Amino acid sequence: MAMYQGLQQKLQQKLSPQQIQLMKLLQVPTALLEERLKEEIEDNPALEMGEEVSEEQEKESTDDLDGIGDTAEEELGSEGDDDLYTDYGDEDDVAEYKMREDHVPELQGNGVIPHPVSTSLHEMLVEQLGLLNLDTVGEKIAEQIIGSIDDDGYLRRDTNSIVDDLAFKQNIIVESKQVEDIIRSIQHFDPSGIAARDVQECLLIQLRRKMNNSPSASVKTALRIIEFHFEEFTKRHFEKVIKSLELNESVFKEAMQEIRKLNPKPGAQAGTINKAEQYIIPDFFAYNNGGEIELTLNQRNAPDLRVSNEYKGMLRDYEKGSKKDKRQKEAVVFIKQKIDSAKWFIDAIKQRQETLYLTMQAIITLQHNFFLTGDEASLRPMILKDIAERTGLDISTISRVANSKFVQTEFGSFRLKYFFSESLSTDSGEEVSTREVKNILQDMILSEDKHSPLSDDNLTDMLQAKGYNIARRTVAKYRELLNIPVARLRKEL
Repeated sequence: MAMYQGLQQKLQQKLSPQQIQLMKLLQVPTALLEERLKEEIEDNPALEMGEEVSEEQEKESTDDLDGIGDTAEEELGSEGDDDLYTDYGDEDDVAEYKMREDHVPELQGNGVIPHPVSTSLHEMLVEQLGLLNLDTVGEKIAEQIIGSIDDDGYLRRDTNSIVDDLAFKQNIIVESKQVEDIIRSIQHFDPSGIAARDVQECLLIQLRRKMNNSPSASVKTALRIIEFHFEEFTKRHFEKVIKSLELNESVFKEAMQEIRKLNPKPGAQAGTINKAEQYIIPDFFAYNNGGEIELTLNQRNAPDLRVSNEYKGMLRDYEKGSKKDKRQKEAVVFIKQKIDSAKWFIDAIKQRQETLYLTMQAIITLQHNFFLTGDEASLRPMILKDIAERTGLDISTISRVANSKFVQTEFGSFRLKYFFSESLSTDSGEEVSTREVKNILQDMILSEDKHSPLSDDNLTDMLQAKGYNIARRTVAKYRELLNIPVARLRKEL
């Protein structure tokens, strides 16, 4: 194959470091913005908290600094010492903020290590190992078993695989019986149902513990149902179960009440919850003032930032100095980089504020009736493209704002994503929000006869009778989005 050289022209779009920084800042919710500011201030000593100077003073100060440091950069660059200085604006340079995770704040400089407020499932189980009085090998087996338990509390590896793990990873040779014995011991730990291999075993462990603690006829019946007729139970073939176990309907209902009290995911809520993480800090406040919606931005989104006067003074002192050796040139290049980085960050914060306000104002304009009444039925169909066209912003920018921001209203706090929904046409040609259809669908299912629940075909007919042009597959999709099972699984005796 012949090789040749040639010239080629092509257009290519690349994101600047400033654009990348702005996109990252847009994703940061108000609750974490303060931490992000602290990180930036620690990384860049030229950035500090405080009110900005007047526009005239700022302009004069910026004009004075514009040419300073450029000569030093050119001189250092001409010396060919690439190790001393690399152009921070180069497109291949990876800026530090690209390498940093926005939602994981770095350790503060005071050296105090923050301790987690919550206790994990595995920590709870390891604490209970002392109750078993195991030898060294037994403890290693138990730790291997606990390490194989997932977050829902299930043991996902079979016994032979655990034996192999111990042999190959820890050089501990054990038999399957030893592992099984310790698994059964761990299954007596709290929370009840832990270390089960499947849902049936998980429910059986909980019911057997109930039988030991407070035996009753209903618990005994529930145990028989799960142990011998689990498949029929999961498919809700209750008539078959009643007939097979020769039960009357009242006894079966009591047993079902006992089964409903069981937890199919014992590990999911085992750890203590950090309640501080449950609070929502709104990014916007929108209130009705005489028929007009007043929008304000949370003050945490508008911090006072400025470029350090000390660093500005360092640049001026360098320009006034007569002796400029290589070390001074390196220092002034470093200072200029930090000042430019601080300006970029301040501009990005201002642009973030403008983008947030512009997006929220467009949402309020389109959903004005909802902000006046709080009635979910008044929500209009609205997609990301609608807001993008009104604001002149890109759809991806609107998506970043909508996914992570909250607005506080007189009717509660809502994620911005809540206001977006697709449209559905009625017989009259009117377009309504799919959220309205979902609410009607949910009300229909809540009010149905649980002895004979409505099928998707029945629900489709009822919605069409109300004037909504909707297909059965769409009804099935909405039902799944609402986490509502099919009619067969909603049936009750």
